[in-house]
Amino acid sequence: MRFLLAPIVAWALAQAAKVTLTSVRQRRLNLRVLAETGGMPSSHSAIVMGLTTAIGKYSGLGSAAFAIALIFTFVVMYDAAGLRRAAGRQAEVLNRLVEDLVHMRGVQEARLRELLGHTPMEVLAGAAIGLAVGLIL
Repeated sequence: MRFLLAPIVAWALAQAAKVTLTSVRQRRLNLRVLAETGGMPSSHSAIVMGLTTAIGKYSGLGSAAFAIALIFTFVVMYDAAGLRRAAGRQAEVLNRLVEDLVHMRGVQEARLRELLGHTPMEVLAGAAIGLAVGLIL
């Protein structure tokens, strides 16, 4: 249980922060962000960094478990800020092309989701939450 507490608390705090920041920005309660990808802070980064910190704290920084968790954390954070962010940008471009086709030829196509990843700042904020929670708990 001691390995699960930090990541779960870090994830919950990141999700609560995401709802709060989005709701304040939009001036209305927005719970939809809980089911969407992207946004500030990254709950994916918070949960994996919380897990990695807990493993480092209880198993030691020289343990195999910590090394595996650390590599896993870097992969998840890179994916969140790199690959998924790039896919979101491509979706944005494709949506503009489809809009042009609708105006030119009347072709109808469903819009693609554009907010798929995180900015580097969102990933760092999530990682900071995970690190802090892992060290405190």
